[in-house]
Amino acid sequence: MALAASAFPASPSLVDFAVALPVVLLVAYGIATLLRRLFGERLSLGTATMTLIGVLGVSIGALISGLFIPGQRLWMPSTLLLATGASLGLSFLVAGAVAAVRGASAMPDAAAVLAAGESERREFKETARWNVRESRKDARMELAVAKTVAAFLNSRGGVLVIGANDAGEAVGLDRDLQTLRTPDHDRFELWLRDMLSTSLGRNAAALPRIRFGTAGDGVVVCLVQCRPAGKPVFVTQPKDGGSTRELWVRVGNSSRALGVDEAVDYVARHWRPSVASFVLGRPSGA
Repeated sequence: MALAASAFPASPSLVDFAVALPVVLLVAYGIATLLRRLFGERLSLGTATMTLIGVLGVSIGALISGLFIPGQRLWMPSTLLLATGASLGLSFLVAGAVAAVRGASAMPDAAAVLAAGESERREFKETARWNVRESRKDARMELAVAKTVAAFLNSRGGVLVIGANDAGEAVGLDRDLQTLRTPDHDRFELWLRDMLSTSLGRNAAALPRIRFGTAGDGVVVCLVQCRPAGKPVFVTQPKDGGSTRELWVRVGNSSRALGVDEAVDYVARHWRPSVASFVLGRPSGA
């Protein structure tokens, strides 16, 4: 008696699931990457979080297809279109809402920041390039700005005001602007981004929001707003013919570098994994 041929595959539903899972993750990741590029710095949610939202959208689309459209199957074009569309729609709605909330929290008013004085989250620097005491351009001034920005990124965030003295008096950017080939604010912002890119790396340099605001008597200052970074930001600086990397953090109303042991402990505590840090895309200690 001939044996009945066994069906292949033996469990089609499991095969469909095994194939669909990586496809869903790939589609969700692609949508997450697209939206992060589209919204830029306005979207504070990480790629992993946006990918999960995309996966949820695919699930919702497939569920709607199965509940309300007769005769649907997993790999039918209508099911795939509905699932992909739901993923894109949900991801876009969430990204738009997050971007709108962040946009609503506009850059702080320059005069209000100066009036509040220096603190753990506020620091004032009279210049970013010009050494006031020696009346010359000085790379040490630039490095001090980079260290402050890194300290804010590695801590709870904050605002650096360039063009104001320690007393909170706006002195303007004229001395820094005169060191540029084209002395205007656009060129100053471009220089600042380039300097931060050299000192902190391109990814970290893209994190701060740079704006110009008017303080007392119409004096223009530069505000550098920093949110907590999702991973450690190190300052690279020249030393003994080479270079060294340091981790800077805020301690009270000043910035300081951590030693090796301190840095290891700080990174372990500040960036420890948690549900909140995963969803919000920011460190647990922020």
